[in-house]
Amino acid sequence: MVGSIVAVVQGAVGPVKDCGYEGPFIKAITGIPISMEGKTAACAHLSPIGNIAAACADLWSNESVQNIKLLSGMAPTAYFEQLEYDVRLMNQALKAGTVPRQILQQLFVDSDLYTDPQALVLSPENVIRISRALVKGETYVANARDGALEALNIIEEAIAEGKLKLSEMETVYLPMMREELESIPDSESEFVEMMLPLVDQSKFILSEYGL
Repeated sequence: MVGSIVAVVQGAVGPVKDCGYEGPFIKAITGIPISMEGKTAACAHLSPIGNIAAACADLWSNESVQNIKLLSGMAPTAYFEQLEYDVRLMNQALKAGTVPRQILQQLFVDSDLYTDPQALVLSPENVIRISRALVKGETYVANARDGALEALNIIEEAIAEGKLKLSEMETVYLPMMREELESIPDSESEFVEMMLPLVDQSKFILSEYGL
């Protein structure tokens, strides 16, 4: 996320890569077009996000497809057909006008909004809420921390309202995550000093990172 923001600030014009799920936040903050992938990319990797990935995409992708034989034909051919159906539907909604495309977008969101916390925080409404937190600080570290805390707020609110159901194995980590996030300072240099004793410094050369 932070790296992508820097790229845009330095002149990158997009679209942001499809498997970079920070794309919706980058779009909300900068207006840059983004590429996204969702259900039609299940050939490359499984995802709990589903249709929500299509809710704010400018370019729709199916990622990489292994070149193997399926009953219908070669896998890339089959997945390109599925991808084409997705794109036809989205383009038709665009042609049909504001109301139809808003309905399609809302259906994309509603179909998967509360199926997984990752889907929840990537819904357009929550992306905007988190993005506001991502830009209010003075440093990248503070912004990343505040954005993560806002995402955690959204997840905890949905659980409290009974809309999002997580197993005890997952919910037990939420207060631990909050404690860790709240311990992160605003200053990048202070954060680096906190982390250095915790990493294996034989795996990298500090001086190459200006440390």
